[in-house]
Amino acid sequence: MASDPDPDAASPAGYRRSAGSPRGQARRRELLEYVTADLAAHGLVDFSLRRAAKAAGTTHKVLLYHFAGAEELLREAVELLRERRASSGQAAALDPAHPQSLAERVKAIWPLLVGTGEGQRALDQALGLAMYDPQRHGMLAADSSERFLPLLAGLCPQEWSAQRREQVAELVFAALRGFLVQRRTSPDGETGGEAGLAALLRMLEREQAES
Repeated sequence: MASDPDPDAASPAGYRRSAGSPRGQARRRELLEYVTADLAAHGLVDFSLRRAAKAAGTTHKVLLYHFAGAEELLREAVELLRERRASSGQAAALDPAHPQSLAERVKAIWPLLVGTGEGQRALDQALGLAMYDPQRHGMLAADSSERFLPLLAGLCPQEWSAQRREQVAELVFAALRGFLVQRRTSPDGETGGEAGLAALLRMLEREQAES
């Protein structure tokens, strides 16, 4: 790992003062990658600055040199996991080997949302935190909307108006999130939400057929 400046030499304003330099940005990204890997492996329970520092092989003071605090670090790590999942979802939905209807594209995304891929447990817990304490952790859910709504709108037929694509994207996003919560909290376990998903896909098929 790269070495860091002595955090004890921080200015009275605090430790964080590296964001403007390319070297500081690179080190910040490196630390974020280590912390993100720890969240992906162990989830959000008992997350703390000291745990993050241990995962990154550094000290909490060094993390404070690069990040404003534990909440910023947590938010950015969750955003990175979500960015990776969104990229995987887009690749699966637009795979030329699959049918290209909107319903089929949404169907291709679903396994990535409910599977056991990188950081799945952490992303589920992030959504739970946002619902439990929206004042403090609402941004963990807001980032999900910002990440997935444009993706879903982009999967809609391009001949649709921008307004229609946005409306359908919001509907699909809300439905998939609801089905995901149902699956995670249902006694049915692996089959929770499947009936709702099937109904959503039928609706999308009709919506596209009527356009």
